[in-house]
Amino acid sequence: MEHNHDSQHDRNHDHEHAESHSHGGHNHNYAANKKALTLSFILIALFMVVEFVGGYLTNSLALISDAGHMLSDTVALGLSLSALIFGARAASQSKTYGYKRFEILAALLNGVVLVTLAIFIFWEAIGRLSSPQQVVGDGMMLISIIGLIINIIVAWLLHAQGSHKENLNVRSAFMHVIGDLLGSVGAIVAAILIVLFGWYIADPIASMVVSLLVLHSGWDVLKDSVNILMEGKPEEINSTQMIEKLKQIEGVDDVHDLHIWMITSDFSTMTAHLVVKTETDRDVILESAKTVLNNDFGIKHVTIQIEGPKFHMKEITCN
Repeated sequence: MEHNHDSQHDRNHDHEHAESHSHGGHNHNYAANKKALTLSFILIALFMVVEFVGGYLTNSLALISDAGHMLSDTVALGLSLSALIFGARAASQSKTYGYKRFEILAALLNGVVLVTLAIFIFWEAIGRLSSPQQVVGDGMMLISIIGLIINIIVAWLLHAQGSHKENLNVRSAFMHVIGDLLGSVGAIVAAILIVLFGWYIADPIASMVVSLLVLHSGWDVLKDSVNILMEGKPEEINSTQMIEKLKQIEGVDDVHDLHIWMITSDFSTMTAHLVVKTETDRDVILESAKTVLNNDFGIKHVTIQIEGPKFHMKEITCN
């Protein structure tokens, strides 16, 4: 009976968990992202109408396709803004991580829209290659230049004001705008060729180049969002190196059951079991592990289970 009591005591004592999640800087990023997305949404939505009308009046596929891309931008920015606001809702008993994953669902939808749009534009451009249609070059150039200016402003807003490198949702919106910016450049080049040389074929060619660029950016966003939804590991984190760093902590014998995944692109989390020596201060090991994971790998939300040698052997035998 004494042996059973000791085993139960070991079992209770050996299961120690640590959780640490810092929201420092999160509120600042949220406010900056919200402001950048709101201003970008207003600018893009207003110019989208102008470009649609201009593309129709000048008969330019490059402008119409760019306006179509701006429509997807407007939807993307609207989704991103909604996801940001919705994702900031507090966690609940049924949604213990809150609604942060809504941002990734929006990014996934944005990626699908980008890829679909790129394929559609390319297909339309192929149809025009064999029989280029006349385009009003002057009007096309004027609208394209205005579009370029608008896209540069919006790209700057998302780059300088928003955290596009950390937040996949903001990055997907940024990719939309970069594709649009390149579309405006392509339309300007095509307009110059049409005005100077009457090369109407430049219009569908510009559309095809833009569609390939849009396809590339859309595929990147799609791939990253699927990786997060599949609970993939962040690319920049080396799990082997992490295990070695944890093993270097004094008193740690082994590391197993290591799992690293992303809730969103800027919120990584991990769990692990640490097997420690019998005569060690587990609180010190716990704090050391949290410090290593935060400083060396940037992970603030961690769950660590500490096990003594006895419990670890029982676990292996049981398995």
